[in-house]
Amino acid sequence: MAGLETCKPFRSLKASEQDALRKIAVERTFAAGDHIFKEGDSGDGIYAVKDGAVEISVAMNQNVRRVFAKLGPGEMFGEMAVLEFKPRSASAIATVKTQVYFIPRDALLSLLEKSPALSLELLRDISQRLRDFNRRYIDETIQAERLAVIGRFARSIIHDLKNPLSIISMSSELIAMQPAKPEVRENAQARIRKQVERISDLISDILDFTNGSQARTFVGNTNYAAFVQSVIEEIRADVEPKRVLIELQSPPSVDLPIDPKRLRRVFHNLIHNASDAMSRGGTVFVRFLEENNELITEIEDTGPGIAPEIAGTLFEAFATFGKEHGTGLGLSICKKIVEDHHGRIWARNQPARGAVFAFTLPLPTGRS
Repeated sequence: MAGLETCKPFRSLKASEQDALRKIAVERTFAAGDHIFKEGDSGDGIYAVKDGAVEISVAMNQNVRRVFAKLGPGEMFGEMAVLEFKPRSASAIATVKTQVYFIPRDALLSLLEKSPALSLELLRDISQRLRDFNRRYIDETIQAERLAVIGRFARSIIHDLKNPLSIISMSSELIAMQPAKPEVRENAQARIRKQVERISDLISDILDFTNGSQARTFVGNTNYAAFVQSVIEEIRADVEPKRVLIELQSPPSVDLPIDPKRLRRVFHNLIHNASDAMSRGGTVFVRFLEENNELITEIEDTGPGIAPEIAGTLFEAFATFGKEHGTGLGLSICKKIVEDHHGRIWARNQPARGAVFAFTLPLPTGRS
């Protein structure tokens, strides 16, 4: 049980000021579950807990309330509405049988005018409470954002796994059928291998995305022309059934310190994205430019271009638009791989044409 003079804002008052405070304070008792005041009530005064416990809460919707403060003996509440001359922005509920001191607004304001010490202590108490509330709000917001990201991540992964797993399941049933023609078995086995590779690529994307530090990048001289021609041949086999052609400009025959396995994923992600954007088929142009000691690789498609809704967030995780499948990690992975190679990546719309994605790789120093 706390006396009025033990409440934090009132401790430093002179004896005469504490006597004046006791004269205007009214004791009130509330049963467990009683509202001391509700949201929207008039800010008619402040309260200090003499004995018991009080929860300060806000209604999030019709069925959910968020408790943001639990108060015990010696703690004050309800001062914001009094000082602002506004309705209550939260509700105060006694969680057990509770006794409080109630100080009417007019009497409190009159006392504040006469006591600079009380005004200062009240200001300090409000400031500390706001700091505590801000810290709690920031912590809860960060936690909510983390959970939201995890939720999106999980939904995206589950969505992307369902299709290949379904194909694997159906293909396995075909293989198990008796009798099954040899060509049926071979086709089913090829489909299973393809879907296993797809799942493996998805897992690799996730591992790259979740690796907060720079992934180990192989630094060794690789002929860029031979590398690009090999990768494009791989991708052609995937996109030609979608009526997508790849026109490859002759890549420069220069040795670059790259990780072929990781950089291959950049070409795969960018060209497959272009292929997905051209639902009725089209052409992907791959060209090269040397500028400012950098080799620029450009990949342009004849699709509809980059949607304005996503133009500013292209390389952020989970940024997808109009794609039936995909984790939304592809471009963020490309960005990470290129930056791990000390390069840059960007995108633009080509007027009256499609989208262009470009990335740089540093050229060897001293090259003529």
